[in-house]
Amino acid sequence: MNLTLIGIGTGNPEHLTLQAIRAINAQDLILIPHKGEGKADLAELRRAICDEVLTNPQTQITGFDLPVRDEATANYRQRVDDWHDAIAQCWQQAIAAHPKAEKVALLVWGDPSLYDSTLRIASRLSPVPQIEVIAGITSLQALTAAHAIPINEIGAPFVVTTGRRLRDEGWPQGIDTLAIMLDGTCAFQSLPPEGVHIWWGGYVGMKEQILCSGPLTEVSDQIIKMRAAARAEHGWIMDIYILRKAGV
Repeated sequence: MNLTLIGIGTGNPEHLTLQAIRAINAQDLILIPHKGEGKADLAELRRAICDEVLTNPQTQITGFDLPVRDEATANYRQRVDDWHDAIAQCWQQAIAAHPKAEKVALLVWGDPSLYDSTLRIASRLSPVPQIEVIAGITSLQALTAAHAIPINEIGAPFVVTTGRRLRDEGWPQGIDTLAIMLDGTCAFQSLPPEGVHIWWGGYVGMKEQILCSGPLTEVSDQIIKMRAAARAEHGWIMDIYILRKAGV
């Protein structure tokens, strides 16, 4: 069995590459995860993308329910590993229900290479399939495009990390620009805000896109309120932001 992981960008069908469109139409089966009622929009967006670009009448689309991650286990890494094992079992069952499907695909938000565990989960399948990856536009690319900024200064490095690590470990030494992903608690609140500029975006690339930027001292509260209001309205939110020390 061949498994193709297709990066679909951040929810905008126009983010699809021609390679991604060809790959979608080459499949026997496309798996679409359901993440619960609060995130039903994500499954619907994947189906909408298929409705727009899928022209192969032989391609089947099937949904499956994602298991909920156990938050009771104290060890974060163990929680994630157990969750990935459970997701792999769901994939296995969904694929087994279509025994004639030799080409199977998942539509991956953004790109499978950046803070996404689809490749790790795929390696848990038995037998491990032949895996192909189709690159997609990442939320980081969509954010820099939305704000019309480069991610790095001339010749300077930057760090892509998570909200949890920013909150627990602080600003990394020797780095002036940070890209923060997977932040459910607005971890920028844990930093001394003076001299820091933030470029924030929610639902970047989608029709719901909201943006805010400015000195962290001036826009921190505004971002927190915007994020809370958007999550209340939609039932979920995907957001990302860049932090840069002023004068760099």
